[in-house]
Amino acid sequence: MAASTEPPRKAQTGVAGLDDILAGGLARDRVFLLEGSPGTGKTTVALQFLLEGAAAGETGLYITLSETEQELRAAAATHGWTLGDGITVFELVPPESLLDAAHQQSLLYSSDLELGETTRHLFDAIERVKPARIVLDSLSEIRLLAQDSLRYRRQILALKHYFARHGATVLLLDDLTADTMDKTVHSIAHGVIRLEMVTPAYGDERRRLRVLKYRGQAYRGGYHDFAIRTGGIRAFPRLVAAEHRTGFTGERVASGIAELDTLLGGGMERGSSSLILGPAGTGKSLFALQFAVAAIGRGERAALFVFDEELGLLFARTKAMGIDLEALRDRGSLLIEQVDAAELSPGEFTHRVRGCVEQNHIRTVVIDSLNGYQAAMPEEQLLVLHLHELLLFLNRQGVTTFLTIAQHGLIGDMQTPVDVTYLADTVVLLRYFEAAGRVRRAISVIKKRAGPHEDTIREYRVTDRGISVGPPLEEFQGVLRGVPVYRGEDGPLMRDDPA
Repeated sequence: MAASTEPPRKAQTGVAGLDDILAGGLARDRVFLLEGSPGTGKTTVALQFLLEGAAAGETGLYITLSETEQELRAAAATHGWTLGDGITVFELVPPESLLDAAHQQSLLYSSDLELGETTRHLFDAIERVKPARIVLDSLSEIRLLAQDSLRYRRQILALKHYFARHGATVLLLDDLTADTMDKTVHSIAHGVIRLEMVTPAYGDERRRLRVLKYRGQAYRGGYHDFAIRTGGIRAFPRLVAAEHRTGFTGERVASGIAELDTLLGGGMERGSSSLILGPAGTGKSLFALQFAVAAIGRGERAALFVFDEELGLLFARTKAMGIDLEALRDRGSLLIEQVDAAELSPGEFTHRVRGCVEQNHIRTVVIDSLNGYQAAMPEEQLLVLHLHELLLFLNRQGVTTFLTIAQHGLIGDMQTPVDVTYLADTVVLLRYFEAAGRVRRAISVIKKRAGPHEDTIREYRVTDRGISVGPPLEEFQGVLRGVPVYRGEDGPLMRDDPA
């Protein structure tokens, strides 16, 4: 009978998203290192690891050298957890004699006594509980007791061999308060996970994790954002669009405005991305919403992610133009989410968009706007990479995506805060221009990968009946500069409707 080639079942961590990053979880009966500075969430991950084991009927042991049992249980309670019968908390404290100043001076170094006593108590607890999962918190105390790197390495090796004999999956915590260049445990551990925290100039802390090592196992490399919420840690694996391929029928989707669809060569292509850019107030959001409302009219579902505008104002503004977004939301046709750029990492935002599309069968997504998204991640290069993967993922799901971005300025040359025009399949340009003593608006399509489009510039208006698009401005030159020159006799400007 041939030997089974099926890989051994792994110990899941209980942290949403982390098992995906680790390709299924932690290899059983191995020692793993979880490191990070204080406040990055190591204790929370360790508790979730033990709680996940307890839910599967595995005995867990939390050995704490840095916190009291009362502090640990109080921390668990803040997440709504109770450390029940399946989890034993062992508070390892130094013997009372070692705390007595009268007994601290001896021909033997007190650190020798403390390290040996600590190790003995640790082994006794493991023999008594016989756990399948062990957390040791933290290595900093053992490093201090060992005093030099050689003794520390020997002690960690001894612990590793002891754990191996008892068949337990072990998570060692290290708060990196000692010399961070000491890679002793990195070479000994089967895998190493590092948690990091970055504090931006404004907004909530940003946390990310990275798997530095996982012996004999492929894993999802790079940095992955994560967040600590009530109920535990949630990791957001870095999106790799190439892993998500689906088939869909290619077709053009209309906006419901005949002149706009003509300008676009018949409409937008299914599974494409469109960037609508222009100065503030030109109606970028309304153009994007026009396609979302048209999709809902076809019986599809759409999603709107709003960075810049308060939802109450958005509902009131669009309702005055005949678009009742609130009613569409209430009946489930339109999913709307207000995004706070100061409190959300780009990885979490990508995760939300992906989950929304996959769970709700969304066919149209509007992101309004990239200015708010850029505020969530000021590093322009990384922003472009995040957007590239997100748009490629959405395209492969057959989702038609609309992005808006506000340019700096009102008339004349415009500056775009971040250039993502090369990422979008279609680019629609909105402009103000002056003519006949009035400020007017013009629309043009400057790029469309999927097919031909009009190369004209058309005037449009935003009224209480929505958007209306006029004929091409063929007798004007310089519209995009803001102050055009009229070359005809009876220009094609849109006229006011008769009263």
